[in-house]
Amino acid sequence: MTAPVPLIPGLAGIADRYDGFILDLWGVVHDGVKPYDGVVDCLTTLRRLGKRVCLLSNAPRRIAAAAGKLTAMGVPSDLYDALYTSGEASFEALRDRSDAWHAALGPKLFHIGPPRDNDVYDSLADRIRVDSPEAADFVINTGIDDYEETVDDYDPVLRRCLAQGLPMLCANPDLVVVIDQELVICAGELARHYATLGGDVRYHGKPHAPVYRRCFDLLGGMATSRILAVGDSLRTDVAGANAAGIDSLFITGGIHREELGAPLGVLPEPEKLADLLANSAHRPTWAAPGLRWA
Repeated sequence: MTAPVPLIPGLAGIADRYDGFILDLWGVVHDGVKPYDGVVDCLTTLRRLGKRVCLLSNAPRRIAAAAGKLTAMGVPSDLYDALYTSGEASFEALRDRSDAWHAALGPKLFHIGPPRDNDVYDSLADRIRVDSPEAADFVINTGIDDYEETVDDYDPVLRRCLAQGLPMLCANPDLVVVIDQELVICAGELARHYATLGGDVRYHGKPHAPVYRRCFDLLGGMATSRILAVGDSLRTDVAGANAAGIDSLFITGGIHREELGAPLGVLPEPEKLADLLANSAHRPTWAAPGLRWA
């Protein structure tokens, strides 16, 4: 059976079609602990060829923190031109109050998420963190505290937020992420449950249009036909690229690897890729087992 989209081993065969690359981080560049094999070499080659690279992550923390984590794990800043995160987008929205929804938020916030994500709001003098939903004007959701937690662990506090009528700002729309080869739920899964309960949720990050517009600016305003987005999530990375009108490379060895029966670095069977895409509204331009050059 022929694959529903071209399956390629790496970027070497298609890189000449593009001048700019928007790359996901978790599940593409690294696994939360270290870069995947071949990634640093691939980025180095893109730099040598004069390509522009913007990293776009749904990490619920600001740019400086994300860049520091990359450097610490062995991805130096000279391998990319720009970095943007859903955490930075959330911070800017809280700071600027540029639409009616954000302008209506009161000053008191209740944070669901670990302390490492506090930079999304802690430098804003007009935002006050409180310790309970009952004292808050809104809730900011950056995800779970412990990688082994589930939505059920958060259902009680989410219901308390709902009882107070708190709007939720979700700083990471991802449902799951790959961390050291394990799938862990993200803020998006908590937000989806909150919305199911009847809560009001606003998302920042992929697949929503504002982060792509920012990346286009960071890439220097090149023609969108010359930009390729690379990601491992059909729901966020591929959907966002589709909506933004740019080509996409779907990394099959990321969060969909169990459905495809192929780990990172191994091309899936065309039949399994066809089945996965048949059940999705989102269609990539290409598919590859990992972010590699060849």
